[in-house]
Amino acid sequence: MKILRYNDDRIGVLKGDAVIDIGDLIPHREIRGPQSSMEDLIANFQIHRPKIDELVAKGSGVPLGSVKLLSPLARPGRVMASFANYLDGPTRTKDSVTLEFFHKCTHLVGPGGNVELPEIPQVKVYQAEAELAFVIGKPAHKVTEANAMDHVFGYIPFFDISARGLNRRSQFLGKGQETFAACGPWITTADEVPDHLDLNVKSWIAGTLRQDYSTKHMAHSIPAQVAWLSRFAHLRSGDLIATGVYHVGLWPINVGDTIEIEISNLGKAGFNVAGDSAFKHVDFMPGGGGGGTPMTRV
Repeated sequence: MKILRYNDDRIGVLKGDAVIDIGDLIPHREIRGPQSSMEDLIANFQIHRPKIDELVAKGSGVPLGSVKLLSPLARPGRVMASFANYLDGPTRTKDSVTLEFFHKCTHLVGPGGNVELPEIPQVKVYQAEAELAFVIGKPAHKVTEANAMDHVFGYIPFFDISARGLNRRSQFLGKGQETFAACGPWITTADEVPDHLDLNVKSWIAGTLRQDYSTKHMAHSIPAQVAWLSRFAHLRSGDLIATGVYHVGLWPINVGDTIEIEISNLGKAGFNVAGDSAFKHVDFMPGGGGGGTPMTRV
């Protein structure tokens, strides 16, 4: 099932090329607000599903092209992203790639929205990392890898926007700014994805294909990520976790560009690049900072 948010915070399900509204199934939706309503739907999905299936079977809906898609989640309680998690270089092995995560801003940019690039002279280049992200369903704390997938509700294509060239003590400026998490077009429930390690991820910048890779190259699968994260945090319904990127193909993004992401069976979404940043175009790959490099003053 593909679940989306659209127009004035309505909740719908995709039926072919039509959107079936299911928002009225969520009690007190107007009072609870968009994120709490989505969390109710996710946490109680098996309760809601028979009524959803009934609405989908009976309804004709409205054309997908006639609605304005919003970010699939309004403002999750937690958005996290993996550091290096792909075997995308000759020296990288599963043992050498350490599990680690950082916090993204919980404001999510939805399809057609703007990614804002601020002018920071010390930034060498901005890049949009196309990634597979997953949504937590059942809350998770100290779960095992064997049981981890029981806590995954679904998947979303996700752009981790990155400012390269800064050496800071946190990822706030580099990856955590207000519009540095863009995703869509919808949540695809986990039952429609037989193997999360057999998906193709593509991205386009200004219409040119740049990234094209398979999730089979992950160093640490989603069960390993859920088990690790849940050791240190209570993962709750509606939390969003991005699984990392295969760095080959990354390309600069600049004001005026469009960026698009598509993942097998999960849909395609596009976003606009705006802001006041100067044009930046250098061949800069991750991992250049750190060590004894002085911290960048901004």
